[in-house]
Amino acid sequence: MDFPKLNETRLHDIRLNDTRLHDTKLHDFIERTWEADVMPALLQYMAIPCESPAFDPDWAANGHMDRAVDLLTGWAREKLNAVPEATVDTIRLPRRTPLVFIDVPGDMGAPVLIYGHLDKQPPMTGWAQGRGAWFPVIEGDRLYGRGGADDGYAIFSAITAILALREQRLDHPRCMILIEACEESSSTDLPFYIEHLAPRIGNPALIIALDAGCGNYDQLWMTTSLRGQVAGVLTVRVLREGVHSGDASGMVPSSFRIARQLLSRLEDPDSGDIIVPEFQVDIPAERRAQASTAATALGAGLHEFPFPQGMRPVTSDLTELALNRSWRPQLAITGIDGLPSVANAAAVMHPVTALKLSLRLPPTLDPEAAGQRLQAMLEVNPPYGCEVSFHIDFASKGWHAPPVAPWLETSLGEASRRAFGSSSALIGGGGGIPFLAMLGERFPQAQFVVTGVLGPQSNAHGPNEFLHLPTAKRITTVVAHVLHDTCR
Repeated sequence: MDFPKLNETRLHDIRLNDTRLHDTKLHDFIERTWEADVMPALLQYMAIPCESPAFDPDWAANGHMDRAVDLLTGWAREKLNAVPEATVDTIRLPRRTPLVFIDVPGDMGAPVLIYGHLDKQPPMTGWAQGRGAWFPVIEGDRLYGRGGADDGYAIFSAITAILALREQRLDHPRCMILIEACEESSSTDLPFYIEHLAPRIGNPALIIALDAGCGNYDQLWMTTSLRGQVAGVLTVRVLREGVHSGDASGMVPSSFRIARQLLSRLEDPDSGDIIVPEFQVDIPAERRAQASTAATALGAGLHEFPFPQGMRPVTSDLTELALNRSWRPQLAITGIDGLPSVANAAAVMHPVTALKLSLRLPPTLDPEAAGQRLQAMLEVNPPYGCEVSFHIDFASKGWHAPPVAPWLETSLGEASRRAFGSSSALIGGGGGIPFLAMLGERFPQAQFVVTGVLGPQSNAHGPNEFLHLPTAKRITTVVAHVLHDTCR
């Protein structure tokens, strides 16, 4: 059974708003709906290669995005057909990716906005035999394939949670579900849709984002912060064309070596620490304490990655690891041009090396200022007078959660105990969700619930990405509880 066994205390009905929320009925409805209705549609969605525009510039002509939108909206209309006045709209602004906006009228309480996205990262290589990005396969509790956990399950989870409450004739607030198609491209289209939909969205009191991670699959994990990012391409040119390496080596500097030298202006080559003070912030004391608590709870599970034999993390201090991924700047090289594959390598000094840089930033750091600083420090005084340029592809803001209202803290704790059989936990996220910073600025009084299913080994964006199905169902239960509690 996907849900934990509940003792007699947890099986009792809780009194909410003069109605009773029956745990067993809730669990049974969600289990039944996921198996009969969600899974067939989710598997179809995961088979669609609807890559984000950054990876598929011809997305409009290729049609995969439209196929995904039609599938998800068709499913949503069918499930919400019996809900009076519920609407499922596909919004299309000129030269923008489409956006799905679902509006389900509620009984009472402040409106809630629920967020997810349908665009995907590219397939990547390295999938295990029998698995593939566009070939979803179920192995035990895991559904392997691209986009299920990041973040296709969100629309199914949100609608199922609403229907589970309605099946018991329980109150829920007005629920708006927003599914964008540009998140993996830094949500460049989303601000235009938020502005376009402003009269319909109004002022939500609660924003639920289902695109985050979890420390483990045993409890509800709430994300307290997300890092910002500056991404761009560093290009180093030393020749107009390639020349024989026997003639040129020792006379012409390697473009790759110069690139390494430039990166050392930013990063300590031994420790990986970012050495530029402007990219650091003072970490709030409460976030340090939460990182320590999370590290203690997770232990070695905090760094459960597919390391080769004998490999170890950058430090054995678990709290420092937790802070590294949530509050400290870190550099990753995510792509390289200018060098042939090993199989095609020849005795040639190559004229140019281009590196795709991803600099993750602390949640509260200004990414625009960071991008300008990064560009200046990489381009100034190029070694040997070579050609150096750094082109910024995008800069996205981080997010730092506002204080949680007492009612919501209580609701989340109770929902975690009922869905997972254990208390909720807090953790800082390493990635980014531009939507949150955008909405945080626009609705400063709103409460946020940021959670998700991307836990140990789930490998978002990489090969063998999977959705942990029991966690997805339990998150659905949590959403139902929180929506009902907003009506208190």
